[in-house]
Amino acid sequence: MADELTPEMLEETEPDLLTLEDEDGKECTFEVIDVTEIDGTRYMAVVPYQEDPESLQEDAELILMRIGTDDDGEYMDIVDDDEELLRVGKVFEERLRAMFDIDDSELDGE
Repeated sequence: MADELTPEMLEETEPDLLTLEDEDGKECTFEVIDVTEIDGTRYMAVVPYQEDPESLQEDAELILMRIGTDDDGEYMDIVDDDEELLRVGKVFEERLRAMFDIDDSELDGE
């Protein structure tokens, strides 16, 4: 019988970290939450990384990035087009609800 992942096992895994450099040369580290392909384009959802789990905010800002390729290789752009952001955001919202077993009552504070 194959081993099943338990919540405890998931908590023990190391986060998938991504360090990017902004336009000013400042490095920022993000934790990759999910990656998926939507309409032929790859996207990733990330949050700013905190080494101390106690300092994580429940309302941490989820950042959606588009993954593209050019002659220099792979690159990432923050999704800032409102229409694309809504479309991609809905897909990630559904995926993350399923991944973390979140229902509407938890989000509404009921």
